[in-house]
Amino acid sequence: MTMVVTPWEVRGEIDYDRLIREFGTKRITPELLERIKKHTGDLHFLLRRGIFFSHRDLDWILDEYEKGNKFYLYTGRGPSENVHIGHLVPWVLTKWLQDRFGAKLYFQMTDDEKYLFKRNLELEEANRLAYENALDVIALGFDPDKTFIFSDIDYAKTLYREAIKVAKRLTLSTAKAVFGFKNSNNVGEIFFTSMQAVPAFLESVKTGRNVPCLIPYAIDQDAHFRVARDILPKLGFYKPAAIHSKFVPGLLRGGKMSASDPRSAIFTVDDPETVRKKISAAFTGGRDTAEEQKKLGGRPEICSVFRYFEFFFEEDDRKLEEIFSECRSGSRICGDCKEELAKKVIGFLEDHQKKRERARDVLEKFIVRD
Repeated sequence: MTMVVTPWEVRGEIDYDRLIREFGTKRITPELLERIKKHTGDLHFLLRRGIFFSHRDLDWILDEYEKGNKFYLYTGRGPSENVHIGHLVPWVLTKWLQDRFGAKLYFQMTDDEKYLFKRNLELEEANRLAYENALDVIALGFDPDKTFIFSDIDYAKTLYREAIKVAKRLTLSTAKAVFGFKNSNNVGEIFFTSMQAVPAFLESVKTGRNVPCLIPYAIDQDAHFRVARDILPKLGFYKPAAIHSKFVPGLLRGGKMSASDPRSAIFTVDDPETVRKKISAAFTGGRDTAEEQKKLGGRPEICSVFRYFEFFFEEDDRKLEEIFSECRSGSRICGDCKEELAKKVIGFLEDHQKKRERARDVLEKFIVRD
C-alpha cells in the first residue's frame, strides 16, 4: 500500500527516513540527546528509543535555553472522538519537558478544525469533545499554573486577531501546494492553518518579547508548521522549533492507531473487557502454532503487541530487550505476551480513568477563554 502522510490521513507502510527527506526535517542525533540530558539529568524512554526521531531547530532551542532565553511548549488535539493511547504519546513527552525545563504549555483544542473537516460532526459536539478530551490531558499531571488549555471556538477573540496576520501572508497557491487543497475544499479548511499557527507565537504576543517555542507532535502534522515557520519571521517572530514522534501502530496489521477504526485503537475510556478483546485479536509476529513458534521464533519487529510495549507500556529498556529476545528465540508465546500487555494496559487505564474523573473538578484551573 502506498504511503500517505497528511494532517488528515496516514496509511501504508511508514518509511520515516523518507519522511525526513521529503519534509526536510533533521534526525535527532546522539549528540542532541546528550545536550538534552545535560539539562534534564536523564532521557525519557521515548527519546532513548527513537520514538521521537526527527526535529526542526531543536539545537537552536537548546542554544537559546543555554543563553537564558527559556522556551515554552505548544501542542494540541483535534477533538472529534475519544482520546486513544496514540494521542497520549506526544503529550507524555510534553509533560516530561514541562517538568524538566519548567516550561509553560499552550494546549490547543482545534474544535474548529474538526467541524470544518468532518462532514458529519456538528459544531456543538466538537466543542463538547474539546472539554471532554481536556480531561485526558489534565489526568497526565500537567502543572495547572503553567498549562493553558483552550478551545479555538471559545478563545477565538484572542486567536483570530493574530490568525488574520498569518492569513494575510498565506496565499491560496501555497495552501494548495502544501495541503493538496482543491476547488471543492471549503474556505474554512483553507483558513484553518492560520489558527493553528497562532500558539507558536502567542507567548511572544502576550509578553511583548520574542519567546522561543518548541512543539512536540506526530509528524503527520508537520505541514501546518512548515507554513508557520515560513510566515512567522515575516511578522517579526521566531520560527517555532519542533520535535516529531512516530505513529503508534494500530492493533491490526498495517497503519497507525486510528479513532476511525475502533478495533485498531485502545481508548482511554475503554473498560477491561473491551481491552482484553482488542488485544486478543491484535496482529502479532507469531507463527501459526506454538510448536512452530518454539522452532522458528517470533517476529517482534512486525508485532503490534510488542510495539505497544515499546511505545508506552514498558519503560525499562532491559525488560523490553528481554521481551524482544524471548520472542525471537521462541520461548515467549503470543498468548502469554498478549495477557501480559492486557494487564499493563488495564492497570494504566484504571488509574488514568480515576485521574480523568478527578480532573473534572479542576478543569477550569486549566482552561482559558475570552
